[in-house]
Amino acid sequence: MPTRSASAIWEGTLKEGKGKIKLGSGAFEGRYSFASRFEQGAGTNPEELIGGAHAGCFSMALANGLTQLGYAPKRIETSAQVAIERVGEGFKITRINLKTEAEVPGIEEILFLEQAEKAKLNCPVSQALKGVEISLQAKLR
Repeated sequence: MPTRSASAIWEGTLKEGKGKIKLGSGAFEGRYSFASRFEQGAGTNPEELIGGAHAGCFSMALANGLTQLGYAPKRIETSAQVAIERVGEGFKITRINLKTEAEVPGIEEILFLEQAEKAKLNCPVSQALKGVEISLQAKLR
């Protein structure tokens, strides 16, 4: 299995500094700052990138589980809300809320919900984030 990479450069102090995040594949390069992370400033932030990774990983894991049961999903759309909060002297990602809607011909809702829960627990990004509360809202279209 391949090893994936990303890099970041930070210049300056925490509040006045600025940085750039770049994915090893070249698919994304973006600026980030204190304002884009802890306020409403322009640019990306680590939590947003984690959310994108989690939504993508979950969607793929759900597609795999459904396919293994003989249900070919037409579309799975997932969003992730990642919360960062002050905890003690620092900050911590405290929770992630996954919200997914899927179009899966022929599947019963109970079976779909079971597979969504399995994907939430077992996708590699969820496994990496075991110290974070992860909730899920799943809906069939």
